[in-house]
Order: sequence, then structure tokens, then C-alpha cells
Amino acid sequence: MTFNGRTTSEEIVDGLDLPGKTIVITGTSSGIGREAARVLASVGAEVVMVARNPAKNAEAAAEIIAAQPNAKLQLVAIDLGDIGDVRRGAAEILEAHPKIHALINNAGMMGGPYVLTPEGVELHFAVNHIAPFLLTNLLYPALKAAAPSRVVVLSSAGHRMPGLDFDDLNFTGRPYDLQTAYCQSKRANVLHAVGLSKRLAGTGIAAFSVHPGAIRTEVFRYIGDVGADMAIGWSAQSGSPEKTLSQGAATEIWAAAHPDLNGQSGLYLEDCQIAKHVPIEEMGAAGVIEEALDHKTADRLWDVSEAIVGQTFAFG
Repeated sequence: MTFNGRTTSEEIVDGLDLPGKTIVITGTSSGIGREAARVLASVGAEVVMVARNPAKNAEAAAEIIAAQPNAKLQLVAIDLGDIGDVRRGAAEILEAHPKIHALINNAGMMGGPYVLTPEGVELHFAVNHIAPFLLTNLLYPALKAAAPSRVVVLSSAGHRMPGLDFDDLNFTGRPYDLQTAYCQSKRANVLHAVGLSKRLAGTGIAAFSVHPGAIRTEVFRYIGDVGADMAIGWSAQSGSPEKTLSQGAATEIWAAAHPDLNGQSGLYLEDCQIAKHVPIEEMGAAGVIEEALDHKTADRLWDVSEAIVGQTFAFG
């Protein structure tokens, strides 16, 4: 079957049988993370549901259990804006799961006031990039033990906008703009997958970045309905119409579990396809820009990210 932007999550998992597989998903209390947890649990995977709000995550899990009484779920609370809490949560996951077959770094944020974390990192960059960077590296032993396994990092069409400024990632010397902050974190997501794929070569772990499409979820809560309408309208005008939750979760599920991608790594995926490469001047919603796939930039981002978390990582 050929998948596309209208493909649903259920169509992706049709024919898949995942008992014995453990999949960690962040941001499962709502939106496409919640949908991915539901669908992957429906085909037998044990899903580790990670979210900041324990009560909302428990509600999501209860809804899944009500429909699928045999679903295997574990709930873990992690505040992705807190490096210490990411470390604590990773340890909790590793203790329960010595093997992890896929990690879907689904959680993210968009908008809100200018905030620096205790480490001095702008909040978009901290939540959208630094947290998945650290969580992935900390869970590496379990991913390696389960190889072949996969890491999925959610990005966005926003990766194509200007904004990644290594000289001022935290907006201490330039005016804070929430769109710029969001877009630079999304560029970092693509570069993270590129850098990760390079370092994981030979380990049996593949890494992918994913653009899920335009889906009306709680990610827009800080910019309101007007901001959401603008973002989704721009996407539609650029050839990528609004998706349902099931369609929005499809590409990350495809990236995490489908045999179509066996033997591949380091790719940017959208609409359940490998994305085309486009010039940065082409301001549509589809495709990945070459600048976001540059290995030298990915290496620079890796070094900066290690400095922020205060730890270096080795693979093999």
C-alpha cells in the first residue's frame, strides 16, 4: 500500500503485530501523542506514556484502557523544561524497561512569553530540542539492547524559517519573537536526527525527523484560535491541508514501527513519505531544506547541546 498525507494511523498499523515491543512516547496526555499511544497499544505494543501533567496522562490512559482492556501502558511524568526531571524520568523508564524498541519524541510547545530555564535556555529550545536530545541519549542503552530500534524526533515545516542563531540561541542579544524561537527549535529537531543518525551508525538504531502536518491540537494553546487558524491556513495554502488526529499521528507511527523504513536512517519524513529536498527560498509547507540536513551544522548543534546538559555521550 502506498501511504500519503491522508493515510490514517489505523492504516499504518494494519497488518503489524507488536507484542513484546516497548515504545516510549512523550506528550501523550493529548493530541497526536495520545493518538499514537492508542493506536500502537491496539496492535500489542507496550507503550510508555510520558507527559508533564500526571492527571491528564492518567485520563488519556484510562480512555485507552476503556476501549482496549488488554492494553499495556506505563505512565511516567516528566517536565521537559527541567533537565533534572528529564534525568529522573529517564532513570525511571530504564529501570522498568531494559529494552526499548522505539522512542517517539512527540512532545513540544509553541508560543508563550519569553522564559529562560534555570540553565539559561530559552523555553522553546529547552522543551523542543534539549529535552529530546538528553532523553534520547540517556535511553540509548535500552535502545541498543533492543536493536533494531528507532528514534523519532518531531519537527515541523517551521524548520524552513530563519532563526537558528548559534551566537544568540537564547535571545539575550536580539528581540524575542515566539515564531523565531519555535522555528529555530524545529530546525534543531531535524539537525538532531541527522547528528544522531551519524553517531548511531552500526548500532542498529535508526533516527528520523518527522513533520506531522497541520493538526488542531493543544500545541496552539498559547497562540489562541486566531494564531492556530493562521498557521493551519498557511499550511493549507501551501498544499498541506489540515489533518485529523489519526492522520496527524500516522507519520510518526510509520517512522517508529513500519518495515517500509528498515535499513534507513537520518531522513526527514512527512505525509508518510520520505520528504523531497527543496531550496530555502521555496516557502511552501512541504519538503526539507538542505541547510537542515548539513552535517557540520548538526555537529555544531550536538556540541552546543552537550554543553547545555553538561554531559558528553559516546555510542558503540
